[in-house]
Amino acid sequence: MSDIDLSSPGGPRLQPHRRSASRLAILAAGWGPKMQGFRWQPEPRFPGSAVRGRQLLAGNFRLGGALVEAHGKSPWDITPPTDAFAQALHGFDWIDDLAAIPGGLGRATAQAWLADWITRYGRGKGVGWSPDLTGRRQIRWISQVLFLMNGQDPAQTRAFEACLSRQANYIAKRWDRSSVGLPRFEALTGLVYSACSLIGMETHLGPALGNLARECATQIDSHGGIPTRNPEELLEVFVLLTWVAQILQETGKRPDPAIDTAILRIAPTLRALRHADGSLVRAHGGGRGAPGRLIGALVQSGVRPSRIKGLAMGFARLAAGRVTVIADAAPPQMGSASAHAGTLGFEMTSANHPLIVHAGSGTAFGPDWRRAGRATVSHSTVSLAGYSSSRFAEKAIQAAPDLQGFAEGPTDVSIQNSEIAGGEGIIISHDGWRRTHGLVHLRALTLEDNGNLLRGDDGLAALDGNDRTRFETVNRALPYDVGLQFAVRFHLHPDVIAEVDMGGAAISLTLPNEETWVFRHGSEAEVEIRASVYFDAGRLKPRATKQIVLSSRVRGYGAAVSWSIARPSALLSGSDLPL
Repeated sequence: MSDIDLSSPGGPRLQPHRRSASRLAILAAGWGPKMQGFRWQPEPRFPGSAVRGRQLLAGNFRLGGALVEAHGKSPWDITPPTDAFAQALHGFDWIDDLAAIPGGLGRATAQAWLADWITRYGRGKGVGWSPDLTGRRQIRWISQVLFLMNGQDPAQTRAFEACLSRQANYIAKRWDRSSVGLPRFEALTGLVYSACSLIGMETHLGPALGNLARECATQIDSHGGIPTRNPEELLEVFVLLTWVAQILQETGKRPDPAIDTAILRIAPTLRALRHADGSLVRAHGGGRGAPGRLIGALVQSGVRPSRIKGLAMGFARLAAGRVTVIADAAPPQMGSASAHAGTLGFEMTSANHPLIVHAGSGTAFGPDWRRAGRATVSHSTVSLAGYSSSRFAEKAIQAAPDLQGFAEGPTDVSIQNSEIAGGEGIIISHDGWRRTHGLVHLRALTLEDNGNLLRGDDGLAALDGNDRTRFETVNRALPYDVGLQFAVRFHLHPDVIAEVDMGGAAISLTLPNEETWVFRHGSEAEVEIRASVYFDAGRLKPRATKQIVLSSRVRGYGAAVSWSIARPSALLSGSDLPL
């Protein structure tokens, strides 16, 4: 369990039952080993932006998806509007932007804000003392030490070094109080940085690497996946492990076999989760990844490209030409507050342009958007009226957003590869509605004609006698025996222009580079273009976009709809497309 309570309406705070123990650990850390100087000064790991740096100098703090204007004020006088803002502020995410301003024009401000933080919070006060956030801050301070210490007042230098020592000792004592997963990797990476870079902190290296090895063994499976199935989280874990491997090499330390093995396992998985434009599939709370971060980490790892056979962390990938389709073909993690009810949903990218997407994670925009983004209707898949494929427990609805995990959902998600002349395909299914409605969702996706044609079939079916009895019970409760309503949704990227074409028989989709795709469907459903949203954590608000919705009803014991997304060349070639 984490030391930080992110559900507090006033922003993040230490949980009451953890506050005293954490405060004592911070105080005790001040009496631990003291650094005697710098043994190694690694290169900055985070690319900064001079534009953002100048905005900071002007008093415009854009952090964690929120913007605060505080002209002439210390950042520590700001009341953080969101948890993400507070974490970015106290994690010193902004330090690289000030360092990126040419001529060192951001140095004086950075030194002043650093000194002010140490004066106010350096002995353990404030929200910045969770182990993972401390580890993140430690990495940034050590990586930017030349920028921060050049011309620094001697008294400030002594305070800076004392705080680095306290933070390293605190992480060593409290790293296991971080939440399981990425937070522990952040904390332990900060400790490895401290042990490799700070003279006097070497004794922390052995325990840090041993604990990091255990986290790799328990959190990274043999196929390079993590329990949350969040691709962006996997990327961040991978980045941290490559940094650890690099600093061990740079400081003449022996490579750690457990860390090297984890890197070898994760690299092919990340490549399989990458779209044609280099971004990650957006699923289970993860975004596309910062520009260049994925390719940079893969290059840094030195792991040669290889193709995964089968699923990558539960995702199936189809690729042809410069088109990629990535589908979620495994159950979400039950109990996880980041899991999304998007089973069998897919994203599609053509070259450098996303076409079909999921709405994404709404976490940066508040609890209501967070819950909305997790619902099935926010994904490019089939949805039943008012019912997601994975669902909260009744009591979870009243819980804090970061504690709302799914209590039920798919338990059997199957996949078969289909043999297609001139292409590749998959047949996937899930039973997320079997217990509640007696229905199984089946989806077939085939990518053909060198990526020019994506063909799909979606069906809902009651497969056996028990399923049919349950479905009949549900159907009898509907008025007028109209059948159970369902929809197949295709959320479009905001840069895609959608227009009804061919007298309503098709929808043309135009990408920013003027490339055109045509969406068509069979006669089993009604089609319309509706409003949708696209969550981008780098924006201040959700982006408006569109979605294509095929609506139909289940009559009898099953129903199916067919559809296709094709370049005009595929239409002209005489492919057998739905009409």
